[in-house]
Amino acid sequence: MTEAAAHPIRVVVVDDQALQRTGIALILDSAPSIEVVGEAGSGEAALDVVAQTCPEVVLMDVRMPGMGASPRPGCSWNGTPRCGWRC
Repeated sequence: MTEAAAHPIRVVVVDDQALQRTGIALILDSAPSIEVVGEAGSGEAALDVVAQTCPEVVLMDVRMPGMGASPRPGCSWNGTPRCGWRC
């Protein structure tokens, strides 16, 4: 087993279009070096999923109703509690 397979990259997929989100998650999850640990249908829901799963990568649609992947003031990696994300 390679090091990448022993410690896959933990990913959360966020998209308001369920079919697209599921398709992307299935493709990513098929790679031995990637583990999809969560999915969310909105930016707001993504905050909860990220807090619960502590991914290393969040793949988020940039054009979603509400909070998309565009930079959000006050949301940053701070290296503290559990995952270190603070929003």
